[in-house]
Amino acid sequence: MKQKFDIIQSSCIPIAIDNNNTDNIIPARYLAFTTRDPKFYGDAFMHDLRYDANDQPIADFVMNKPEFSEAPHKGVHEIIVGGENWGSGSSREHAAWAIAGYGVRVVISSSFADIHRNNLLNNFVLPVIVSKQMQQELFETIAANPEAQVKVDVPNQTVTNLTTGRSEHFELNGYKKYCLMNALDDIDFLLENKDKIEEWERR
Repeated sequence: MKQKFDIIQSSCIPIAIDNNNTDNIIPARYLAFTTRDPKFYGDAFMHDLRYDANDQPIADFVMNKPEFSEAPHKGVHEIIVGGENWGSGSSREHAAWAIAGYGVRVVISSSFADIHRNNLLNNFVLPVIVSKQMQQELFETIAANPEAQVKVDVPNQTVTNLTTGRSEHFELNGYKKYCLMNALDDIDFLLENKDKIEEWERR
């Protein structure tokens, strides 16, 4: 969903799975559907780790624990802290649709698979790369207090653990930063610059 990015402050869902691949994020059977309904894909996010073969919630999976089960669209848990190499595996864009559809706006990890990282950016989810030390600190902070807040400042490109005060700078492509801060996809950006493009063609 197109939303302007500025400062996002939220509690977090800790998904401490290294190499959490796109088949975990959204199982392959969902690729056959043509709908773009955000709720449909949000409901499928991490489905086979969240639910058993009878479609019953798996109680000990982090997203089903009471402190993390409230959906992000209700104003909490807009940030995921993920394991290393988040989004490995196939290049399916549906994985980004699922994360966005669930209501998550930021995924923090020490590393991302490149294609998945770009898919997230194209679907208005911000991938934030932090050091392994910062990643581990965030996991420890959330384990101690599930309501702990993290602040992601997009204009200044910083992520801050508000419990400890530790802050790190993160990299963000200038073009994508502009698009996120103005809620523009690639087509919107071209239309915004239509006059400049037409003037260049005239010249």
